[in-house]
Amino acid sequence: MDNILTKKTLILFQGDSITDCGRSWDDPENLGDGYVRLLSTMLPDKYPKHEFKFINRGVSGEKVRDLVSRWDVDCISLQPDWLSILVGINDTLITPVTEFEEEYQTLLRRTTDELESRIIICEPFLISGDNNAYREDLNPKIEVIRKLAKVYNTDLVPLDKIFHEACSLKTPEHWAPDGVHPSPEGHALIAKSWIKYLDV
Repeated sequence: MDNILTKKTLILFQGDSITDCGRSWDDPENLGDGYVRLLSTMLPDKYPKHEFKFINRGVSGEKVRDLVSRWDVDCISLQPDWLSILVGINDTLITPVTEFEEEYQTLLRRTTDELESRIIICEPFLISGDNNAYREDLNPKIEVIRKLAKVYNTDLVPLDKIFHEACSLKTPEHWAPDGVHPSPEGHALIAKSWIKYLDV
């Protein structure tokens, strides 16, 4: 990552409740209590000579189409140098996979057409229930995200794979008590993985 840190870097985080994580909407500088806040400490520690600015625009409960509807205000107008997206779990059992792909592609197409941002896509994940309807619906959406990451030449953080592997070390409840919303340890794993996969 060192070779791309050539100026002050504005990093915008977009997504649902996992990114939102209790941030105060009254304070645009507030980063919430999850992986975004952890990264705001970890990145400056790792690159002390570089200047970062962090913005969190995650909104609890949102689906991909909700990001599309606010992309002008909450992405394009902010002109981020890096854009990190973690969304999709709320689309499970709601958004058909064809619509999911079209909507996610709209985000990426608009970003690449209108900005010069480095894009970091984080997979949505489900920590429990390998053989239920949620998993069966989520898997094709994860494949869509992996395909779009290649098409648009983005960074990809394979969180579903990462959490699946982590569950061989600790119980699923250790990482996310409800299978979706990370514990503090789960948020720490996201933050560490985010940095690891950007360093590859």
